[in-house]
Amino acid sequence: MLFEIGEQIRQERKKRKLSQARLGELLGMSRTTIGQIENGTVQDVGIRKLIRILEILDLELRVRLAGSPPTLDELREEDDLL
Repeated sequence: MLFEIGEQIRQERKKRKLSQARLGELLGMSRTTIGQIENGTVQDVGIRKLIRILEILDLELRVRLAGSPPTLDELREEDDLL
C-alpha cells in the first residue's frame, strides 16, 4: 500500500515539475525522505507528514474495506492513466 501511495505522490510531483529536493524544502523534509516515501521504502512516516505531502500536491487519502471492488471514479482514473 505504501508503494502505491508513493507512486501516486511521485506522479503528481513530476506532473507539477517539482523536484524531490524542492518538495522536501516546501515540507521541511530531506530529499532522501521524499525519495523513500515515493519508493515505499521509508522506515517510518507519520500520518501528519503524509497528509502534509498530499495537501501540497492536492491529493487525498481514501480509506475503504480491503477487497472492495473499485469505485466508478477509480475505474475512470485508471482509464485516464492508460
